[in-house]
Amino acid sequence: MLKLVVGDRNFSSWSLRPWLAAKQAGLPFDEVTVRLRAADAKAAILKYSPSGKVPCLIDGTTLVWDSLAICEYLAELAPALWPTDRAARAEARSVSAEMHAGFTALRQNMGMEIRAARPGEGHSPEVDVDIARIVAIWESCRQRFAAGGPFLFGAFSIADAMYAPVVWRFQTYAVALPPATQAWTKAMLALPAMREWQAGALAEAG
Repeated sequence: MLKLVVGDRNFSSWSLRPWLAAKQAGLPFDEVTVRLRAADAKAAILKYSPSGKVPCLIDGTTLVWDSLAICEYLAELAPALWPTDRAARAEARSVSAEMHAGFTALRQNMGMEIRAARPGEGHSPEVDVDIARIVAIWESCRQRFAAGGPFLFGAFSIADAMYAPVVWRFQTYAVALPPATQAWTKAMLALPAMREWQAGALAEAG
């Protein structure tokens, strides 16, 4: 049985990504949650993760840390997490890596906080550049690769999981989105796994 160590559902965006990928792939796993603002959080995480950060995946004696690395590991167990077409798969990997490495201004000014409502806050020229690039990615993927499916590459993929926290960010900060992009975000928010994660965030104290 896989074990996934995650942080608070309200604001641990990196934890959401592999958790959602595993759920969507139908891979069973045990879950360990560490409250990241607790005094003993670092010690609790180090029991599982050599990096001292969440998430961390444990598969027997194999440890995988870092969200994208975990998602890649999950895709070895459930290959449908990447598109089957080589060109689409290459683009899905590219946009996933861009999310993993970029959008610093958005991260710093519009953090994931599911329980919050901050319409109109967080904007700056740098944040708006990040938002425009993300919207362009979503619309390009949908137009060229979706093939009638509701997600970025038609069927759910790791690319959707990597951008899932941005859905919550845009909702918290009431970011205006074009209709085509709104359709994708609505499909994401309708996922039972996303609703489960949200329910957990709303139930957390503190």
